[in-house]
Amino acid sequence: MPSYSELQDLFQFASKNAAYKLAKRLISEGHLQADETGRLKSRWVLPFAGQVVAGFPSPAEEELVDVMSLDQYLIRRPEASFLLKVTGDSMIEGGILPGDLVIIERGKSPKSGDIVLAQIDREWTLKYYKKEGKTVSLVAGNPKYPVLHPKEELVVAGVVGAVVRRYR
Repeated sequence: MPSYSELQDLFQFASKNAAYKLAKRLISEGHLQADETGRLKSRWVLPFAGQVVAGFPSPAEEELVDVMSLDQYLIRRPEASFLLKVTGDSMIEGGILPGDLVIIERGKSPKSGDIVLAQIDREWTLKYYKKEGKTVSLVAGNPKYPVLHPKEELVVAGVVGAVVRRYR
């Protein structure tokens, strides 16, 4: 989870106190938890009931197999990860829709084909990272958007590790 300073930057709050108030509200509503040091952590722990076939129907028995933390399943390095809500449709062919949440992992070196959060010429975007030789470009997952080539600078802030979507 992001720190209070990172929340301040993400939401462009004028003060860290505003980020603290947001976090406190999310904690009181049960969306987040804070550990004994005050560091934020999410509350995604659900019963794990087994598997389901997505092909032909098969007989199934419902039984509780285990309890699974979505944090552990979706987030490889919690200390280096944060969530962002997606706006725009430039990554729809990458399976990322407006309103989805993406889990960004900082400090991971992107490979060609990864979806990254990047700042290109002082503008933030979510795109495929494409590297050919020494040339790096950002490619949308929607053909109506152009390929982006940095004119001044390209800073990769992190790699998308997971996408979370609500259907209703």
